[in-house]
This record gives sequence, C-alpha cells and structure tokens, in this order.
Amino acid sequence: MLAALVCAKDEGVSASEFVDMPALRGKDYGKTKMRYPDYTLTESGLQYKDLRVGTGPIPKEGEIVVVDWDGYTIGYYGRIFEARNKPKGGSFEVIPAFEEAISTMSLGGVRRIIVPPDLGYPDNDFNKKGPRPTTFSGQRALAFVLQNQSLIDKTLLFDIELLKISPT
Repeated sequence: MLAALVCAKDEGVSASEFVDMPALRGKDYGKTKMRYPDYTLTESGLQYKDLRVGTGPIPKEGEIVVVDWDGYTIGYYGRIFEARNKPKGGSFEVIPAFEEAISTMSLGGVRRIIVPPDLGYPDNDFNKKGPRPTTFSGQRALAFVLQNQSLIDKTLLFDIELLKISPT
C-alpha cells in the first residue's frame, strides 16, 4: 500500500492520494481467485465440496427448502459471521451461490461452498438477499468485508446443511 502513495508535494499530489499504477490496472490486484484442488469448480466459478453426502431427494425447481448454514470471510482472517445450530428464523431470497449449491444437494447433505464476489451479495449489501447474519457482530464483520474499498478479498465460505424440502 505504501508503494501506491505519493509524498512529493511539488507535483500537486497529496500524500493521501493514490497514484495510478498502469502495471496493476485491470489485474484486480490483491483479490485473486484461488482454485482449491479438492473442490469441484462449476461453470459459474462456485467451488464446492460435500462434507456429508445426503441420502434423500434433490430439490426440484420451485420447491422450498430449509437449510442451516454458517458463513466465514475468507479474506478477513477467516472470521465467522454466522454459526450453525443457532435459531435463524425467517425466509429469504438467496444469493446466486446458495441457489446453485442447494440445487444439486441431496436432503441431509452438508456442502461447503467457496463464493467468489460476483456470486455473492448484490451491491455488497447483505440486506438485499440472504443469508443474513443474525448477530450484530456477524453483521459488522460481513459489512466490513463487503463494503471495504481496499484490497480485502470479498470471497466467502459457507457450510450449508439441507434439512427439509417442501413442495410449493
């Protein structure tokens, strides 16, 4: 970060302004997409691994599902922003990564997903689509990562357990 600051006042640039660095332009510096070899990579960029393969049916389009989930910020020290096995309540419209992951899970399964920013929260706002952290500290941790304009990686990790499938 220090290399991107200019301290020369005679050029009319203050120390707090960033210098354009052509070599870094368009490279999404500091936000590289990691490929985890033991995960399945989908066409959309979602990576997943089944921690426990379910034995029940797979949800059909339009069915309502009940899930338990936990979430972590990969690029911010792996900080948890929601824990499983806690009452969460409510229904929500899900982010694209959740929908994609659940659509191929079997009932009773637990799947770990790695969510790139483009499959995550729209406009970096967890209030628009879920899942939404239930605790204040979880909301703060997730908001810090999603709304941070610096080089923090916005990739997220979720563990999802498919508990129930209900026809509509």
